Amino acid sequence: MNSKGPSIKPFAQLFRVADLAHEALIKDTPMTKRDMYYMDVPLFKSQSVVDRLVDDLAATIDVGRAELNIRASSKGLLCGSSLCIHLLDGQAIHATDSEPILIPVAEDIERFELKREIQWVLIVEKDAVFQTLCRAQLTRIASLPGPGIMITGKGYPDLATRQLVRTLSDNLPESIPILALVDGDAFGIDIASVYKFGSHALRHEKEKLVAERVECIGVWASELQDFGIDRDAMLPITKADEKKARTMLRRSNDMMPLRWKQELARMLHTRRKAETEILSTIKSSAFDEPSEFPAFASSEPTSVIGHPLVRYLTAKITQRLELLSASLLAPDSPVSTDSDEDLLFP
Repeated sequence: MNSKGPSIKPFAQLFRVADLAHEALIKDTPMTKRDMYYMDVPLFKSQSVVDRLVDDLAATIDVGRAELNIRASSKGLLCGSSLCIHLLDGQAIHATDSEPILIPVAEDIERFELKREIQWVLIVEKDAVFQTLCRAQLTRIASLPGPGIMITGKGYPDLATRQLVRTLSDNLPESIPILALVDGDAFGIDIASVYKFGSHALRHEKEKLVAERVECIGVWASELQDFGIDRDAMLPITKADEKKARTMLRRSNDMMPLRWKQELARMLHTRRKAETEILSTIKSSAFDEPSEFPAFASSEPTSVIGHPLVRYLTAKITQRLELLSASLLAPDSPVSTDSDEDLLFP
């Protein structure tokens, strides 16, 4: 046998994925990509092979993954007591302000319900940062204009997380911003891009997943000097960072906002990147504008009051709400009078 000839393994992997999808449809038994991987580990070798082949198969025959009876494995988390998720089996999942819950797959969800008015939605790239903000109960903190909802996809988001963000984007009033907190590097900005513009792998499902209202609020490496963090405190970029940034800079302006491109270009110039955790090193003296960082309620723990990450986000969210409110009240801008209290949406 000629060992240098073309391998039949990719074809065997593809046919195995197609066979498993066909079996799931015939038996009407939903299957996850993780299930498929464990059904033939020696053939697939890695989970990423199954992930890619499932997405390629769905794109080739122009159907959604759900139409192949292949379900996404949930990994995204939700925090915020204002939101309740009603499932098709009659259960209701109530989110809290301190303990995150797993976002169910879309196929199990009947509808979402907002139990009370919210003012903002925050997507957080990193699970560790998200957990810190949950413990601080950011979704109900008194220094913000009102309660909110926090979501994390733990890095690049899964399908269920993207579908939730899209649903919120489609149904919440324009007065409620949907913001993203990501690392100040190419991969962080790319994660924000997946929420806002979609991903290449699921381009055939773009219309069901993109949430164009998503706005990235940082972390911007360009702003850190204003907080007393110098260049040497930031991490040097890697070859992977550089390659990713250069690829993203080639995207059209309608798929990569100018501000995002400026940050990528700056990263390449300075050879430095900023992870979200660097915000924890900001000294309290850096927040020298009391009006931008109002006092916290006395009932909140001292550790929350002084946490730099919380103070940073308080300022960012408040600023965005003020700008949005001003734009909606402008004479040439339509004003949304719809209330999201007790709002139900599919």
